Amino acid sequence: MDLKLKGKNAVVTGASRGVGRAIALGLAKEGVNLVICASRMGAAIEEVAKEAESYGVKATALAADLGSSESTLAFMQEAERLLGDLDILVNNAGIWLQGWCQEIPLEDWQRSLDVNLTGPFLTSQYFAKSNLDKGRPGRIININSQAAFNGSTTGHAHYAASKAGMVALTISMARELSPRGITVNGVALGIVATDMTKESRENKPGYYESRIPLGRVAEPEDIAGIVVFMASEPAGYLTGTTIDATGGMLMR
Repeated sequence: MDLKLKGKNAVVTGASRGVGRAIALGLAKEGVNLVICASRMGAAIEEVAKEAESYGVKATALAADLGSSESTLAFMQEAERLLGDLDILVNNAGIWLQGWCQEIPLEDWQRSLDVNLTGPFLTSQYFAKSNLDKGRPGRIININSQAAFNGSTTGHAHYAASKAGMVALTISMARELSPRGITVNGVALGIVATDMTKESRENKPGYYESRIPLGRVAEPEDIAGIVVFMASEPAGYLTGTTIDATGGMLMR
């Protein structure tokens, strides 16, 4: 299937490792030019950009604190300057702080909301305004979590709350933007084999696998394939939905 992505331009946040890295490289393989970011510059994010360029596309790595409105705006402005037109936005960056609800420090609660919800709102707002001003279509894809629907049983109430907000944001923006050519969708992840989940998986061996009907945690590439398709022309009739990519944990 021709995904008709060659020559498109994409912004992917949180792309130095794990799911974000896999998404960035998956898009690059389809001929998509990239601006990617991590919370700080370093070898990891620079290596992702270099690997992406090996597929014959343009790729630039930037640092951005998605918990800061000023940093987020500056990042999107630079991404637009580098790419010109913005076709695809993947809001992947997120944090997964630990803390039982009765013990969560207010700063952890606020940081979770800032990075996981306000950051994606601001990047999406910038993307939407830019494309509406130019009369261009676009794709916004929000990387979400099964915790948005099930809540957390492992001490991540602040994470779950921020992700539940993203579901409503996805639907609301889709209602407003879809009539003008910008689709907005989400992908709900279960447990993925990444550095972010490594400690929890090691502390509870077999726990997550036992909750997944497919019997294994996802690999980042499992998610990347779904996101790349959602960014493509053949997925153009999807909007306002959050795809279940949990290995069957949701089945709703």
